[in-house]
Amino acid sequence: MLTRKQHELLMFIHQRIKETGVSPSFDEMKEALDLASKSGIHRLITALEERGFIRRLAHRARALEIQKLPEQATAAAPIGGRQPFKPGVIQGGGRAADFPAANDVRELPMLGKIAAGTPIAAIQHERDRLPVPESMLGAGEHYVLEIEGDSMIEAGILDGDFVVIRKGDTATNGEIVVALVEGEEATLKRLRRKGGSIALEPANRNYETRIFGPDQVEVQGKLVGLIRRYH
Repeated sequence: MLTRKQHELLMFIHQRIKETGVSPSFDEMKEALDLASKSGIHRLITALEERGFIRRLAHRARALEIQKLPEQATAAAPIGGRQPFKPGVIQGGGRAADFPAANDVRELPMLGKIAAGTPIAAIQHERDRLPVPESMLGAGEHYVLEIEGDSMIEAGILDGDFVVIRKGDTATNGEIVVALVEGEEATLKRLRRKGGSIALEPANRNYETRIFGPDQVEVQGKLVGLIRRYH
Protein backbone atom coordinates (compact mmCIF):
# COMPACT_ATOMS: atom_id res chain seq x y z
CA MET A 1 0.00 0.00 0.00
CA LEU A 2 1.38 3.39 -0.98
CA THR A 3 0.60 6.78 0.47
CA ARG A 4 -1.46 9.03 -1.77
CA LYS A 5 1.57 11.20 -2.66
CA GLN A 6 3.74 8.16 -3.39
CA HIS A 7 1.06 6.73 -5.69
CA GLU A 8 0.63 10.09 -7.45
CA LEU A 9 4.36 10.43 -8.04
CA LEU A 10 4.76 6.86 -9.27
CA MET A 11 1.92 7.22 -11.76
CA PHE A 12 3.19 10.65 -12.91
CA ILE A 13 6.66 9.23 -13.59
CA HIS A 14 5.13 6.20 -15.35
CA GLN A 15 2.92 8.36 -17.57
CA ARG A 16 5.73 10.78 -18.45
CA ILE A 17 8.11 7.94 -19.42
CA LYS A 18 5.33 6.34 -21.45
CA GLU A 19 4.67 9.60 -23.30
CA THR A 20 8.20 10.95 -23.79
CA GLY A 21 10.58 8.06 -23.13
CA VAL A 22 12.36 9.97 -20.34
CA SER A 23 11.62 10.52 -16.68
CA PRO A 24 10.48 13.98 -15.49
CA SER A 25 12.82 16.42 -13.75
CA PHE A 26 12.61 17.10 -10.02
CA ASP A 27 11.08 20.51 -10.78
CA GLU A 28 8.40 18.90 -12.92
CA MET A 29 7.64 16.35 -10.22
CA LYS A 30 7.49 19.06 -7.56
CA GLU A 31 5.08 21.11 -9.65
CA ALA A 32 2.91 18.11 -10.53
CA LEU A 33 2.49 17.13 -6.87
CA ASP A 34 2.22 20.75 -5.68
CA LEU A 35 5.05 20.35 -3.16
CA ALA A 36 6.97 23.27 -1.69
CA SER A 37 10.47 21.84 -2.12
CA LYS A 38 12.51 19.21 -3.95
CA SER A 39 13.36 17.53 -0.63
CA GLY A 40 9.82 16.17 -0.50
CA ILE A 41 10.27 14.65 -3.96
CA HIS A 42 13.61 13.13 -2.92
CA ARG A 43 11.94 11.53 0.10
CA LEU A 44 9.14 10.07 -2.04
CA ILE A 45 11.59 8.71 -4.63
CA THR A 46 13.70 7.08 -1.91
CA ALA A 47 10.59 5.41 -0.47
CA LEU A 48 9.48 4.13 -3.89
CA GLU A 49 12.99 2.88 -4.67
CA GLU A 50 13.33 0.98 -1.40
CA ARG A 51 10.01 -0.75 -2.02
CA GLY A 52 11.08 -1.80 -5.50
CA PHE A 53 8.68 0.34 -7.55
CA ILE A 54 11.38 2.41 -9.27
CA ARG A 55 15.13 2.22 -9.92
CA ARG A 56 17.62 5.03 -10.35
CA LEU A 57 19.76 4.51 -13.43
CA ALA A 58 23.51 4.74 -12.75
CA HIS A 59 25.56 7.54 -14.32
CA ARG A 60 22.46 9.37 -15.54
CA ALA A 61 21.29 12.38 -13.58
CA ARG A 62 17.73 12.00 -12.25
CA ALA A 63 17.06 9.09 -14.64
CA LEU A 64 14.41 6.75 -13.26
CA GLU A 65 13.02 3.42 -14.42
CA ILE A 66 9.67 1.93 -13.40
CA GLN A 67 10.15 -1.56 -11.96
CA LYS A 68 6.51 -2.33 -11.16
CA LEU A 69 3.15 -0.67 -10.58
CA PRO A 70 0.99 -1.26 -7.48
CA GLU A 71 -1.48 -3.55 -9.24
CA GLN A 72 1.31 -5.68 -10.67
CA ALA A 73 2.84 -6.56 -7.29
CA THR A 74 5.62 -8.55 -8.92
CA ALA A 75 7.90 -10.47 -6.62
CA ALA A 76 11.40 -9.23 -6.00
CA ALA A 77 14.18 -11.10 -7.76
CA PRO A 78 16.09 -13.65 -5.68
CA ILE A 79 19.16 -12.29 -3.96
CA GLY A 80 22.30 -14.29 -4.56
CA GLY A 81 25.07 -15.01 -2.12
CA ARG A 82 25.05 -15.37 1.64
CA GLN A 83 23.83 -12.46 3.72
CA PRO A 84 25.05 -11.52 7.21
CA PHE A 85 22.54 -13.00 9.60
CA LYS A 86 21.60 -11.41 12.88
CA PRO A 87 17.98 -11.94 14.00
CA GLY A 88 16.77 -15.36 15.10
CA VAL A 89 14.89 -17.10 12.28
CA ILE A 90 12.13 -19.66 12.18
CA GLN A 91 11.84 -21.28 8.75
CA GLY A 92 8.45 -22.45 7.58
CA GLY A 93 6.14 -22.40 4.60
CA GLY A 94 2.74 -21.28 3.40
CA ARG A 95 0.40 -18.61 4.69
CA ALA A 96 0.55 -17.23 8.22
CA ALA A 97 -2.33 -19.48 9.22
CA ASP A 98 -0.33 -22.53 8.10
CA PHE A 99 2.43 -22.09 10.71
CA PRO A 100 1.98 -24.87 13.27
CA ALA A 101 1.11 -23.86 16.80
CA ALA A 102 2.77 -25.29 19.89
CA ASN A 103 2.27 -25.11 23.64
CA ASP A 104 5.02 -22.52 24.12
CA VAL A 105 3.88 -20.05 21.50
CA ARG A 106 2.02 -16.78 21.62
CA GLU A 107 -0.30 -15.67 18.83
CA LEU A 108 0.71 -12.19 17.70
CA PRO A 109 -1.26 -9.79 15.50
CA MET A 110 0.10 -9.35 11.98
CA LEU A 111 -0.44 -5.70 11.17
CA GLY A 112 0.63 -5.39 7.52
CA LYS A 113 3.74 -4.71 5.46
CA ILE A 114 6.58 -2.34 6.24
CA ALA A 115 9.31 -0.63 4.25
CA ALA A 116 10.36 2.98 3.78
CA GLY A 117 7.28 4.85 2.75
CA THR A 118 4.67 2.48 4.10
CA PRO A 119 1.75 4.52 5.49
CA ILE A 120 1.31 4.20 9.23
CA ALA A 121 -2.33 3.15 8.65
CA ALA A 122 -0.97 -0.12 7.21
CA ILE A 123 0.37 -1.15 10.62
CA GLN A 124 -2.60 -0.16 12.73
CA HIS A 125 -5.10 -2.83 11.73
CA GLU A 126 -4.75 -6.55 12.42
CA ARG A 127 -5.04 -8.65 9.25
CA ASP A 128 -4.00 -12.07 10.62
CA ARG A 129 -2.40 -13.78 13.60
CA LEU A 130 0.89 -15.68 13.70
CA PRO A 131 2.09 -18.16 16.36
CA VAL A 132 5.55 -17.10 17.63
CA PRO A 133 7.72 -18.98 20.19
CA GLU A 134 7.70 -17.45 23.66
CA SER A 135 11.49 -17.90 23.75
CA MET A 136 11.78 -15.23 21.05
CA LEU A 137 9.59 -12.73 22.83
CA GLY A 138 10.16 -12.15 26.51
CA ALA A 139 8.14 -9.50 28.33
CA GLY A 140 6.14 -6.77 26.68
CA GLU A 141 3.63 -6.34 23.87
CA HIS A 142 4.61 -7.56 20.41
CA TYR A 143 3.34 -7.52 16.84
CA VAL A 144 4.42 -8.86 13.44
CA LEU A 145 5.07 -7.02 10.16
CA GLU A 146 5.88 -8.36 6.70
CA ILE A 147 8.96 -6.92 4.99
CA GLU A 148 8.58 -5.45 1.53
CA GLY A 149 11.75 -4.39 -0.31
CA ASP A 150 15.49 -4.95 0.07
CA SER A 151 16.67 -1.99 2.13
CA MET A 152 17.76 -4.22 5.07
CA ILE A 153 19.26 -7.23 3.26
CA GLU A 154 22.76 -6.76 4.72
CA ALA A 155 21.22 -7.29 8.18
CA GLY A 156 19.77 -10.59 6.94
CA ILE A 157 16.25 -9.18 6.56
CA LEU A 158 14.84 -10.11 3.15
CA ASP A 159 11.77 -9.25 1.10
CA GLY A 160 8.85 -11.39 2.33
CA ASP A 161 10.29 -12.04 5.80
CA PHE A 162 8.15 -11.49 8.90
CA VAL A 163 9.72 -9.33 11.62
CA VAL A 164 8.69 -9.61 15.26
CA ILE A 165 8.56 -6.21 16.94
CA ARG A 166 8.43 -5.41 20.66
CA LYS A 167 6.27 -2.34 21.05
CA GLY A 168 7.98 0.64 22.69
CA ASP A 169 9.02 4.24 22.16
CA THR A 170 12.71 4.03 23.08
CA ALA A 171 15.79 2.45 21.51
CA THR A 172 19.54 2.58 21.92
CA ASN A 173 22.02 3.50 19.19
CA GLY A 174 22.42 0.78 16.57
CA GLU A 175 19.14 -1.04 17.25
CA ILE A 176 16.81 -1.85 14.35
CA VAL A 177 13.50 -0.13 14.95
CA VAL A 178 10.12 0.63 13.46
CA ALA A 179 10.30 4.41 13.09
CA LEU A 180 7.39 6.71 12.32
CA VAL A 181 8.72 9.56 10.16
CA GLU A 182 6.98 12.94 10.30
CA GLY A 183 3.79 11.25 11.45
CA GLU A 184 3.14 9.83 7.98
CA GLU A 185 5.28 6.82 7.13
CA ALA A 186 6.68 3.84 8.99
CA THR A 187 10.01 2.28 8.12
CA LEU A 188 12.27 -0.46 9.49
CA LYS A 189 15.81 0.93 9.84
CA ARG A 190 18.82 0.99 12.15
CA LEU A 191 18.63 4.03 14.42
CA ARG A 192 21.61 6.27 15.21
CA ARG A 193 21.53 9.46 17.24
CA LYS A 194 24.12 11.99 16.09
CA GLY A 195 24.11 15.14 18.17
CA GLY A 196 20.69 16.71 17.78
CA SER A 197 19.80 14.58 14.75
CA ILE A 198 18.47 11.08 14.20
CA ALA A 199 19.84 8.93 11.37
CA LEU A 200 17.81 6.06 9.93
CA GLU A 201 20.31 3.73 8.29
CA PRO A 202 19.42 1.10 5.67
CA ALA A 203 21.39 -2.14 5.59
CA ASN A 204 21.95 -1.96 1.86
CA ARG A 205 24.78 0.10 0.41
CA ASN A 206 22.59 1.04 -2.56
CA TYR A 207 20.36 3.20 -0.37
CA GLU A 208 21.06 6.44 1.48
CA THR A 209 20.94 7.10 5.21
CA ARG A 210 18.18 9.58 5.99
CA ILE A 211 18.77 12.30 8.59
CA PHE A 212 15.95 13.89 10.60
CA GLY A 213 15.46 16.27 13.47
CA PRO A 214 14.58 14.76 16.87
CA ASP A 215 10.94 15.86 16.54
CA GLN A 216 10.52 14.19 13.13
CA VAL A 217 11.01 10.56 14.22
CA GLU A 218 9.04 8.49 16.73
CA VAL A 219 10.13 4.96 17.67
CA GLN A 220 7.19 2.52 17.45
CA GLY A 221 9.08 -0.60 18.52
CA LYS A 222 12.28 -2.56 18.00
CA LEU A 223 13.18 -5.77 16.22
CA VAL A 224 13.43 -8.89 18.39
CA GLY A 225 13.04 -11.72 15.89
CA LEU A 226 12.56 -12.84 12.32
CA ILE A 227 10.44 -15.52 10.68
CA ARG A 228 11.20 -16.71 7.15
CA ARG A 229 9.07 -18.88 4.89
CA TYR A 230 10.03 -20.71 1.72
CA HIS A 231 7.69 -21.13 -1.24
